Amino acid sequence: EVKVLDVQKRRIPNKHYVYIIKVTWSNGATEVIYRRYSKFFDLQMQMLDKFPMEGGQKDPKQRIIPFLPGKILFRRSHIRDVAVKRLIPIDEYCKALIQLPPYISQCEEVLQFFETRPDDLSPPKE
Repeated sequence: EVKVLDVQKRRIPNKHYVYIIKVTWSNGATEVIYRRYSKFFDLQMQMLDKFPMEGGQKDPKQRIIPFLPGKILFRRSHIRDVAVKRLIPIDEYCKALIQLPPYISQCEEVLQFFETRPDDLSPPKE
């Protein structure tokens, strides 16, 4: 199970927001991870690359990979308003992603994205 709980401002290496995500694994272990929007975008590009049919490249009706809320161009994406507006769509994206067939939802890229990283264990304070 995946639940996006909130956004948090970070200042290192520069001002940006991260999404606070609670991950519950099938063995019952629960962890909290922090991911920037750019990491979701990178994951989405990897998924569309690895699964072109499921990404609807040949036939849009065949698409099962969820859509990620769009990038903000020519605006300050580090403002809280943008991060908060994406909160529910990012949560829905995560939930849809893990509901996909196991060959996608349990592929290496998805599992790595939701795995705890060293900086998740000691997140910087604002």
